[in-house]
Amino acid sequence: MQLHSDSTYECDYPECGKRFKCKKSLQRHTRSHTMVQNSVVTVGRSSQRRIGITSINMRFTEARHRRQSFLAAALLLHVEGQNGEVGHEVLGVTSQTELDRKKGGLTLPLSQVKFPAAEIETPQEAPEDLSDGDEPLLSGSGNVSKEITDENLLEAWRDVLKKWHQNLTQKPKQVTQLSRKGVPEALRGEVWQLLAGCQNNTELLEAYRILITKESPGEAVIQRDINRTFPAHDFFKESGGIGQESLFRISKAYSVYDEEIGYCQGQSFLAAALLLHMPEEQAFSVLVKIMFDYGLRDFFKNDFSVLHLSFYQLERLLQDHMPELFDHFLQMNLEAHMYASQWFLTLFTAKFPLFMVYHILDVFLSEGRNTLFSIAMALLKVSRKDLLALDFEGILKYFRVQLPKRFRTEEATSELMQVALNLKIRGSKLKKYEKEYQAIKEQEMQQEDPLQRYERENKRLMEANIRLEQENDDMAHELVESKLNLTKQLDQSQDLSESLTRELMTTKKKLLETEEEKQRLETESAQVKEMCRRELERLETDNSRNSVIITDYKQICSQLSERLEKQQTASKTELRSIRDQVKGCENCSKLFEPDGTVRIPEPKVDPGSLNPKILEFERHIRELELELAQTKLALVESECKTQDLTHQLTSAVTEIQASKSTWFSKIQNSIKEVASTQKKDSSKEMQRKDSTTKE
Repeated sequence: MQLHSDSTYECDYPECGKRFKCKKSLQRHTRSHTMVQNSVVTVGRSSQRRIGITSINMRFTEARHRRQSFLAAALLLHVEGQNGEVGHEVLGVTSQTELDRKKGGLTLPLSQVKFPAAEIETPQEAPEDLSDGDEPLLSGSGNVSKEITDENLLEAWRDVLKKWHQNLTQKPKQVTQLSRKGVPEALRGEVWQLLAGCQNNTELLEAYRILITKESPGEAVIQRDINRTFPAHDFFKESGGIGQESLFRISKAYSVYDEEIGYCQGQSFLAAALLLHMPEEQAFSVLVKIMFDYGLRDFFKNDFSVLHLSFYQLERLLQDHMPELFDHFLQMNLEAHMYASQWFLTLFTAKFPLFMVYHILDVFLSEGRNTLFSIAMALLKVSRKDLLALDFEGILKYFRVQLPKRFRTEEATSELMQVALNLKIRGSKLKKYEKEYQAIKEQEMQQEDPLQRYERENKRLMEANIRLEQENDDMAHELVESKLNLTKQLDQSQDLSESLTRELMTTKKKLLETEEEKQRLETESAQVKEMCRRELERLETDNSRNSVIITDYKQICSQLSERLEKQQTASKTELRSIRDQVKGCENCSKLFEPDGTVRIPEPKVDPGSLNPKILEFERHIRELELELAQTKLALVESECKTQDLTHQLTSAVTEIQASKSTWFSKIQNSIKEVASTQKKDSSKEMQRKDSTTKE
């Protein structure tokens, strides 16, 4: 420590040389030199950046050959040192002890060490009270009710949504004022999607389903942060539960979707707030819109240059609106990045109660990124008296612990939002501050030694060249793999093409055979139809003839029946009269039994009395009858043989046709069998009729 003539104290730490007006500031600054070794934040590839928040200005250097930088703050400036060494302006540090103590408080950690996700226990939400202890408020605190007490507000939103759905491209004028009052909890999921312009965005929905199947280089970092996101909310408490799994998929999908930025710490808090109001696909779509359309990803680009600009604009707003608080912060060496980094990078979602987070998102989605300045200024304004009474460490503790606890009630949140919305922060003023910032940066560059500037630029270009070479190597590797995959796919395609060609030729051959078979079957079908037609005509003719014969037969039978009945009646009458006459004769009555039957004595034939001609005729008749019986028997036997031969012929034809496997031949054989059967039945019927007639 050296005391100079201008009553300032200079730091003895090598490569530092800063001067302070009082010993207390110098001592605090000196203590930070011992803390910087344990306070780091990883700034690697854009997909795995770690953002540090808190502490004071310092410098440290690193050798040129080291490619990985270790920083202790969110803000980084390249500084050219001696002997070709590259230095960095570190604008904030936090001790390892402070980091360990903050693990349960969900501050954005600064440690580079990658702890396994399984070792991180999700903090449990303590009973919610209004005490002002030293423990920070857990993120995800606060119960948000879905009950709506203002019926007029609900009716107004209902009318606006009805009108909005009719034309999604035009936002109704009433939306801005209604969003400032706060969107009803039951409608937030729908309204946020409409405000972000991703209602029914099928492109992002389909992209999300593909992205979750890919791997991300930041999965380990994402898993570690997931366990620290909204531990006070039941949906995210359980390690490996539905909430944490959904949040992991959304964060991983965005890191793959936005390769330039990748995953940045703080995104999980914003994604968690969205996930509590809509399914995963819609939450991812709204997150993409916020990062790209609302410009939140600009904070993480180009060494956080936009974030630096936002801090300068916030300090200028503080100087214009609250000069006393600005001077106090200046006296305490407190810069905007020490308390506002987490606010801007997470959209106030990391530390504040949920009903405040949701109301801020309502206004942010409705009015854009400039509302962050209004809310930050409102927080500083309502805390102005408390901040003016605190020193450096007390202010940092106030921002980390006491400030979030002030808004644990909805009334306090409503008052804060009213203060923020009443602040008139015009875009023109922010543009003015931006020009001032750019002018300051240009002036600093002009005042800088050209040689140092060229060396720094050369160093930056070399680093960019190394990065591009690495990317080129990666792309070349991917190109080689793609060529190999394409060659493999080409070979597979050629094999498949040859196989399909062979199948096509076989199919064409089968098609020709099928067409020939079809033509043959059509010819056979026509022949069978013609044969069936002729057979049907013949059967109809036979049926008509048989019907006539049957009709004649029935007529003859009826006539014979009538004649027989008459003869039977006459015979009975004549027999009765003969019986009466016989009973009247004594000799003749002996010929009848008592029951009326005739008693015929054994005839005594005298051979000499018989006529030889009659005997000859009778013998001849018996021979004729025997011959007739034999003839009929031979006829029946011949018909049976004919039927057997027909059956054998039919079987032979069936076997021949069966070898051709055609159903037409089967139908033809069936028709022949039916015809022969009907012919046989008709022949038998005629024989039976002839025998009946003879009898």
